[in-house]
Amino acid sequence: MKRKALYLAMMAICSATLIACSGDDGKDGVNGTNGQPGQDGKDAYTNDITFYEVAPAVTDTEKNTIRTSTKVSVGGEMQNIDYTTLLYTGDEDNGEVYGRVKDYQDNVIKNEDESDYMCNGTEGGVGSGLDHFSILQKNDKLYMVSQFECSVGAMYINELEQDANGELSAKEGTLQFVSQAAEFGGFTHCAGMTTPWESHLGSEEYEPDARNPGGKYYDEVSNYFWAGDASKNSPYYYGWTPEVQVNDAGEAVYMKHYSMGRFAHELAYVMPDEKTVYLSDDGTNVGLFMFVADTAKDLSAGTLYAAKWHQTSEKGLGEAVISWIDLGHASNEQVREVVAAKPLFSDVFDTEAAVDGGCPTAGFTAVTVNGDKVTECLKLKDIDGSGSVDAADGVLASRLETRRYAAMMGGTSEFRKEEGITFNARDSKLYVAMSEVAKGMSDEKGDIQVEEISCGGVYSLSVALDETIGSAYVAYNMKGLLAGQSADYTGTALEGNSCDVDGIASPDNVAFLEGTDILVIGEDTSSHPNDMVWAYDITKKSLARIATTPYGSETTSPYWYKDINGFGYLTLTTQHPFGEVDKNYQRPETVDIRSTAGYVGPFDFSKLK
Repeated sequence: MKRKALYLAMMAICSATLIACSGDDGKDGVNGTNGQPGQDGKDAYTNDITFYEVAPAVTDTEKNTIRTSTKVSVGGEMQNIDYTTLLYTGDEDNGEVYGRVKDYQDNVIKNEDESDYMCNGTEGGVGSGLDHFSILQKNDKLYMVSQFECSVGAMYINELEQDANGELSAKEGTLQFVSQAAEFGGFTHCAGMTTPWESHLGSEEYEPDARNPGGKYYDEVSNYFWAGDASKNSPYYYGWTPEVQVNDAGEAVYMKHYSMGRFAHELAYVMPDEKTVYLSDDGTNVGLFMFVADTAKDLSAGTLYAAKWHQTSEKGLGEAVISWIDLGHASNEQVREVVAAKPLFSDVFDTEAAVDGGCPTAGFTAVTVNGDKVTECLKLKDIDGSGSVDAADGVLASRLETRRYAAMMGGTSEFRKEEGITFNARDSKLYVAMSEVAKGMSDEKGDIQVEEISCGGVYSLSVALDETIGSAYVAYNMKGLLAGQSADYTGTALEGNSCDVDGIASPDNVAFLEGTDILVIGEDTSSHPNDMVWAYDITKKSLARIATTPYGSETTSPYWYKDINGFGYLTLTTQHPFGEVDKNYQRPETVDIRSTAGYVGPFDFSKLK
């Protein structure tokens, strides 16, 4: 279908399903309750929220600490808020140590000096440390599930207590390690979310390249998780979407969703229908994916789709119509059986060397994925051993080698540093962060040909009903919402900020504050020595800096909880303080380098629309 025709078709869908597209809300009168019409006049509720801004970190004290907004205006009423730490990596409770890593037999892993192997991002362990935690409301209790971004991934669960003022704290005697041994261990857990059914949905980032297995991440798993026995390891064990549910007994139930594909999962984001899931792929020349489950609240089986970018504008971050390529239906059980057999890359594809960007032999397809535009020539093999290469083999390839197979089928594999995802239900807008717009996105080849923006940006995607796919949340366009701007502060107190301190740099995880106009944007950047968290008003198009973190740390896990027993919370993880610093920087010995899990709040948003 031509681009113009496709765009008009999608707009017709939007017009026919107005409730799923952006539109004006009806008025609530002063006597209206629960969204019902009342007497004409001023709305009884409001979506007006304003954070009091934090200045950039300039002094040594400011650069070495977590600083957040202390006041917020909601509907014109002032509220006091603050940052509260729930847990530090290294905290001990219930015989466990928060962030301590265990092996395939759930034994504590030891370093060569017999100290515990910790995932902190600054004290050994290949990886970045604590990344995301979810708050779950189950069994009339509050639970906290945390995941750690080291090559040997770790997860922990504990209970939280909430006082009469809404303040949260970790409940003593409840910390437990979440075993992943039954599913080949965890790997480089990155971003996550709390699902609508109150489970923790995580990620496994930077999947090992099965064509060329090895490297520091993969080797670290062989050496530590598999206790030095590399024969026990397989690259196909990692790069999936894990989920942790809490059963009626308060126990963590861990699983991996092989049905959702294998790639560098930054985040899996579940839409309100509890079936449609958007999946971001972090790296260079990667794809954007969508999964539609067969059954609500059950991600064990469904159909996977790859995005196709049909560019309509090259200006700034660019703009495109998005279509979706069907990669087939699969179940966890079906894919896991193949994974457990430890296949080789050569069991999935035949390969040959590309010549001048093409494939010499008929039947091979040239694809460009993974890194700096390396062209591969691939041909699908008989993976299931049925005696012929058929659709069933395509389905298995779409899960084992999702990015490569999607590119073979025509999906776009040119995105650069695709990060967090969030959703604005009121306006039917999905937001996706790109920490850098470069490489395949700006090289004047392929589907995407936009300007290079080293400071990154955030895209907006409109969603609507697609009856063919069977989801009311299918994205049909994608365009730039907010871009970072380069700057040079040489010779000033802001030296080292190569991106404007009054704008975003390398946006990472994002969260939309339901009921407001606020999109929260966290950074993972070296372009701001002190990473920041921003509140972007999508209506006023204004930015407010609401947090800065210690030098060399990353702001991960900003996630919004609008109503936990009547209080709102914005969670925030400060990952590897002083872990990414100039080699000449001398860290004060008194400064704490432990990663922290905490929140900004509590908020009273009872008057939000």
